[in-house]
This record gives sequence, C-alpha cells and structure tokens, in this order.
Amino acid sequence: MVPEAKLTRTDAGLVPKGEGWYVLNAKDAVWDDVPGLGRSTGFEGDSRFTQFGVNIHVAPPGEPNCMYHGEEDQEDFLVLFGECLLIVEGEERRLKAWDFVHCPPWTEHVFVGTGDGPCGILMVGGRSHKGLRYPVNDAALRHGAGVEEETDTGKIAYARFPEVADHPYREGDLPER
Repeated sequence: MVPEAKLTRTDAGLVPKGEGWYVLNAKDAVWDDVPGLGRSTGFEGDSRFTQFGVNIHVAPPGEPNCMYHGEEDQEDFLVLFGECLLIVEGEERRLKAWDFVHCPPWTEHVFVGTGDGPCGILMVGGRSHKGLRYPVNDAALRHGAGVEEETDTGKIAYARFPEVADHPYREGDLPER
C-alpha cells in the first residue's frame, strides 16, 4: 500500500514532505515568482517528481514563461485560460484557452502572455535532464524571450532576471471555478 505524503505549511504555502500520494490545490501550493517571467507552481516540494514535471504557469501580458529553448525531453502544454503567443521553431502562433501544444524532444519553444489579462498554461515534461539548449532566435528576442548568444546553461540564459522567490498564491492569478 502506498502511504499518503504529509503536507506541511510554510510561509509560502503547502509543501508535500516525503514519498507517497497527496492532493494539493494549486491555490494552497507554493508559487514561484520571477519578475519578468510570470509565476508558477510545480506541486512538488522537496522530493521532486522523478519521471516528469507538472506545473501551472501564469504569464501576464508581455511576459514569457521562460527563455526560448529546446531540450532532450518531450513537453506538452494546455492553455487553460487567457491568450498567449507560442514561438515554436522560430514561428509565431497565437493560442487561446484549450489549445494543446506537443513538443517532441529538441523542439525549440517559448510562450509569451498576450491579451487583456494573464494566461494560464498547464505544462508537463519529461525529467531526464540530459540536455538543454538556448539558441538565438529573432522572434524570441523581439518578445524579450530569447538569448543573444547560444548557451546550454540556464545560469547564463537567465542572468538578467532576479532569483526565483517562493511566495503564496496571489489572489486573481487563477480564475474562480
């Protein structure tokens, strides 16, 4: 029998501790905030998921979710609400709620919030962490989501952004049910 993991309250929200199953509402989870890159919750806590990652990212208009990149693992995305611009393999695509995006390994991509309000995206991806590349891309650079020199190091790709800060859910980031 698989035990239930305990949820521990921190100043920033609930964090699962130890192995096991659990139920965690996104509004109760710890959220990460990086000015210029929106906010997200990964539901994981200290013992990270080993096979794949799951998070919800909320991108305000004009902010990317990350820097334009390709990686060795498959990633999949579902726009839950709002609108965004997908830059994929150098092409720009407008997305809205319920649009699904599949990225096989090494597909270069990034999302940028657009429209009148935030855009929420469910993000799921593999966890081999074997390879990551941040290529130079003109479309990504135009939207503040690209690097000026190719790198395979996140520390270099994100050097212009402040450190990630944990905080509680911010009212209004997710729509009411």
